Amino acid sequence: MSVNVLYKTSAKATGGRDGHAATLDGALDVKLTTPKELGGGGGAGNNPEQLFAAGYAACFIGAMKFVASQGGPKVPADASVTSTVGIGPRSEGGFGLDIDLAVSLPGLSRAEAEALVEKAHQVCPYSNATRGNVDVRLTVV
Repeated sequence: MSVNVLYKTSAKATGGRDGHAATLDGALDVKLTTPKELGGGGGAGNNPEQLFAAGYAACFIGAMKFVASQGGPKVPADASVTSTVGIGPRSEGGFGLDIDLAVSLPGLSRAEAEALVEKAHQVCPYSNATRGNVDVRLTVV
């Protein structure tokens, strides 16, 4: 499958999970720390799972707005997505991710919200990147 790329960004990381990451344009610049649960010291800084969770949540709202622009129900201004990203060893070896998206769409009926969320899951680039590879659970809250 080909992608008609409309936007690209680049980021550079050094030091791995206890290092530093920044976009080449300087818009994002973060200290990286390994969580205690993964054997690190924790402390001030962020980890890749936090960055992934934030990106997925924001992108999923964008996907819902796209669906709405194509004739779906309007996304309320106070809509929110809470993305919970877990990491751990896979039974097949290596490590894997586990994701929950909790979507709040105040003012929409449950049926409207569930339909919007399912359609957004089909167009969201994060959903497309993880489909068939990472368990992603969607919940309307």
